[in-house]
Amino acid sequence: MNVKVAVIGMGYWGKNLVRNFHKLGVLSVICDVESQRESLVKQQYPDIRFTNNFQSILNDNSIQAVAIATPAVSHFALAKVALEAGKDVFVEKPLALTTEDGEELQTIAVKNQRLLMVGHILRYHPAIVKLKKLIDEGSLGTLRYIYSNRLSFGKIRTEENILWSFAPHDISVILGLIGEFPKRISCTGGAYLSSGVSDVTLSEFSFPGGVHAHIFVSWLHPFKEQRLVVIGSDKMAVFEDTSDEKLMIYPHKVEWKGNLPNAVKAEGEPVEIDDSEPLLNECSQFIECIEQNRKPITDDEEGLSVLKILNHCQESLDNGGQPVYPDKPMKEEKRSFYVHPTAVVDEPAQIGVGSKIWHFSHIMKNAIIGENCVFGQNCNVDSGVTVGNNVKVQNNVSLYTGLHVEDDVFLGPSCVLTNVTNPRSQVTRQSLYEKTVLKRGCSIGANATVLCGITVGRYAFIGAGAVVTADVDDYALMLGIPAKKAGWISRHGLPLKNPDNDGILTCPESKLRYQEDDAGVLKCIDLNEEDALPPSLSTGNKFYDNLVHGERLK
Repeated sequence: MNVKVAVIGMGYWGKNLVRNFHKLGVLSVICDVESQRESLVKQQYPDIRFTNNFQSILNDNSIQAVAIATPAVSHFALAKVALEAGKDVFVEKPLALTTEDGEELQTIAVKNQRLLMVGHILRYHPAIVKLKKLIDEGSLGTLRYIYSNRLSFGKIRTEENILWSFAPHDISVILGLIGEFPKRISCTGGAYLSSGVSDVTLSEFSFPGGVHAHIFVSWLHPFKEQRLVVIGSDKMAVFEDTSDEKLMIYPHKVEWKGNLPNAVKAEGEPVEIDDSEPLLNECSQFIECIEQNRKPITDDEEGLSVLKILNHCQESLDNGGQPVYPDKPMKEEKRSFYVHPTAVVDEPAQIGVGSKIWHFSHIMKNAIIGENCVFGQNCNVDSGVTVGNNVKVQNNVSLYTGLHVEDDVFLGPSCVLTNVTNPRSQVTRQSLYEKTVLKRGCSIGANATVLCGITVGRYAFIGAGAVVTADVDDYALMLGIPAKKAGWISRHGLPLKNPDNDGILTCPESKLRYQEDDAGVLKCIDLNEEDALPPSLSTGNKFYDNLVHGERLK
């Protein structure tokens, strides 16, 4: 895939994105409202087109992705129209300014099956990547405490406070290292230059697993300091971006003599890391994820988590440091759908009017479910799954990330839908989930299995217990292990047999007629596949055996 990227904004940080996307050979156009920057572009990048018309980029089908590096206040509006135009989007931090706007962007990205990535650059720093690996391997022991200082003198802003300017990177890193969302958040600070714009903030976090963290940020500090300290039960780690030795490990110990602890210091040990540029790594991941249809480290969910924490910090800051407890259940009065008391719906999840979620089912955050759907007992819908309208999901069915279900689909009891071809417990492939599509009106029988990366065609019928290993044609009847095409089936779920002289097959229940086209694809010649069934054909009145084998004696 030859990805072409447009960079929106060539100011303080945008010029760095331009440089790196150009280095990767994917930069196609630069867009900036300041037309005088065109001469700079022609001088430095004579092969790159310049425009001040953002709409022209949205209309250009050759541009697959946009990278937004404009002021934070414009991120939501630009990212929204880009996603709606079918573009993959990289947006610099923060994702948006409000949690509601961030959730809307995520919903649009999922609905349009577009990549949405947030520019949290430190997650791509070789030292942070290495530190994450050391923590995951247990090299530091059990995590106890993390703190970060991001301090400097200069680049003082008036349009946003220090919390929103400096803290997003540290929040992103701490979330990545701990792997949990905080259960308690507080923030205090002071505004010394501009009224209402904090120059210094101290944010504190408590996590469900017992780890605590704090982030101290300031642009009123006599020297630059960018330091992250991780305290483990066995060792301590220090990431200092302004030092020649970016990552150090300190194997300090605490020895107890009697009832008194004694600190035993040890020499710091530098950790070898590669010298790759973090921004280049970040831009490379954006392109690779587009090409490979996978999620980046700083995807929409990660960006939304950081945005939620920023807003919780701001809420605490505005209330004099009053703690915020983020874990609040969805308000019942907001629901226009039914959820059984034993079922769980995580926020944010989108569920359409008239849908029903029954006993012991779990709808995870960022799942999208359409109107008038029914989920039976013990069902699970993962984050990122999209389900259309009028979908019936029977008991004991799990819908995993990577699945897209269109309207009017039927999923039989205990059918299995997978999302990784070669799963291993020891190998994490969460960014490599494969896409499976169940097209409109198809049925998956009880205990059938559909392997991932497969498209099941419109109104196809997968028989009970079948194992589907390849794409399925529209109206195909699939039986056996592995499943093989056993003939054609109508929209009413009846086998189509004995064509007349014109090759027309007639459904024994509805009398709708079907015929293969020149390419061997079956189509209904009385109704368009997108048309709803007329009321007279929407209710069955005879048993299957009566229709297929004739009326039986009673």
